[in-house]
Amino acid sequence: MRRDPWQGKTIVITGASSGIGEEAAKQLAAKGAVVCLVARRLEELQRVQGEITAAGGTAHCYTANLAENDSVDALIATLLKAHPEIDVLVNNAGRSIRRPLLESLDRPHDFERTMQLNYLAVVRLTLGLLPRLLAKRGGQIINVSSVAALMTTPRFAAYLASKSAVDAFSRSLRIELAEKGLAVTSINYPLVKTAMTAPTAIYKFLPQMEVADAARWIVEAIETRPARRTIRTALAFHIATTILPGPTLKTLAAFYANRAARLRKKLEQSAQ
Repeated sequence: MRRDPWQGKTIVITGASSGIGEEAAKQLAAKGAVVCLVARRLEELQRVQGEITAAGGTAHCYTANLAENDSVDALIATLLKAHPEIDVLVNNAGRSIRRPLLESLDRPHDFERTMQLNYLAVVRLTLGLLPRLLAKRGGQIINVSSVAALMTTPRFAAYLASKSAVDAFSRSLRIELAEKGLAVTSINYPLVKTAMTAPTAIYKFLPQMEVADAARWIVEAIETRPARRTIRTALAFHIATTILPGPTLKTLAAFYANRAARLRKKLEQSAQ
């Protein structure tokens, strides 16, 4: 009898208490994977765990503040002790800051905090679990990123820099460890309808990916193990920026300025 490839597969997912991480955990558990839910909020993790268990799946809760090195180290030790085998690490947790550079002159901490969670925590957790992932000769790391890392977006300098760093780290991992059977996937999401995007009023006028569809990208990435998953527009701008950075960035600047003006007008009209 052929064994179900999902049955018993152990998958660690950070940022699993809401949004993409929560939905991905549910979809993966429904396929038979054992999901390790990581986030700061225990009550929310237990809620997600309860829903997975009620549906017949298996989930474990691990609280950690990934912005703190000691907490990441403790999480690594706990995971290694509790799970002799780890098949996939999904680095999904992150934070976004939307602020113009000229309003950030006295806020270097915005860049430091964003880099700490979005990049340095990813590196620390990855390095800590890497021996266990390599032991599988078929392990995988999925790093959640953004289209902003491929097509520069104004007002997101701190966020964009952190996600670009994750993308570069992902490429290095894939190149160095491919011969050891490790797959590394970057998922550069477009705008997704989550609690993170909700506070920005103008986003309601922009196309947003549904959370269930975004989570499905993670499931499919585990099935197909690609180097990257994103939308074609982001790839096109990434290639254009590499070949002709000056003209492409000038075009992007004009595009975003015009779009911002249109969105402000829509926002003003909706407020009337």
